[in-house]
Amino acid sequence: MTLQQFNNSVTEQLRIELIKCCGSSSWVENVLPKLPFASIDILKKESDRIWFSLTEKDWKEAFAHHPKIGDVEILKKKFASTANWVSGEQAGVQSANEKVLIDLKSGNDDYELKFGYMFIVCATGKSAEEMLSILQMRLKNSPEEEIKIAAEEQNKITHLRFDKLFS
Repeated sequence: MTLQQFNNSVTEQLRIELIKCCGSSSWVENVLPKLPFASIDILKKESDRIWFSLTEKDWKEAFAHHPKIGDVEILKKKFASTANWVSGEQAGVQSANEKVLIDLKSGNDDYELKFGYMFIVCATGKSAEEMLSILQMRLKNSPEEEIKIAAEEQNKITHLRFDKLFS
């Protein structure tokens, strides 16, 4: 899709494309009135401004639109509309050994228990071992620190997905 096609799309199609980039309905509804965008960079800057003005509830809604790192079965079933994007983003997990996958599952469970939402990381270019290390380090964070880090990671993912949408 080109930026011009995006700018000229009907609102319902735009919602579908935007929700693939970021799963926060508040974010989507705040991006829509800003159309048309003169460039992808302007879209990203406006997206950033909107994203960081939202509430933790909005951020957590976006996090819930991702499969857990390493959960390939859920990826295929629940996230079919973004499965191609996510499988590329989580490519590092596909070659992981069983112990690393078990540790990721356990760490994901610990993270969700501690913070109340799933572990979110911009996985593109990271091996399963790197993601596991990041997960283990972030488990040491306070809830106040961690929500900000998770929001930053979601924002990185949103930017990558804009790039995929317009490639």
